[in-house]
Amino acid sequence: MAKERKNRQESRSKEQFYRGKTLAELKTLDVREVAKFLAARPRRTVLRNFDKIEKFIALCEAKIIRNKKIKTHLRRIVILPKLVGMTIGVYTGKEFQDVTITHEMIGHRLGEFSQTRSKVNHGSAGLGATKSSRTQKK
Repeated sequence: MAKERKNRQESRSKEQFYRGKTLAELKTLDVREVAKFLAARPRRTVLRNFDKIEKFIALCEAKIIRNKKIKTHLRRIVILPKLVGMTIGVYTGKEFQDVTITHEMIGHRLGEFSQTRSKVNHGSAGLGATKSSRTQKK
């Protein structure tokens, strides 16, 4: 009996849940039905822009069928269960940064996972920038 309980717990821990629903159940739902499980701000965004989000999901699925890389400038798109498992190139202003969507990202936006600013590595001061290097300049 203890083994059965342990096996049940292991199989349940492998499943991915979001707000009490499995990921497989959420993938079958419509975009507006999935919005009911999101927090207030993403729910409002999804309900107002569901047509754009559905168009983006359809585009992603079509590109996967043709074995092409998915690239987008749409950093505001809310991540939904149908996008889980996809790798999307999100534009940072300079290049496309690959983001692999996981179930923990549902309800967040694509832009949150692709940073636009990088860490600055300052080098040494240039010639003439300090008093001691000015004498070498002359």
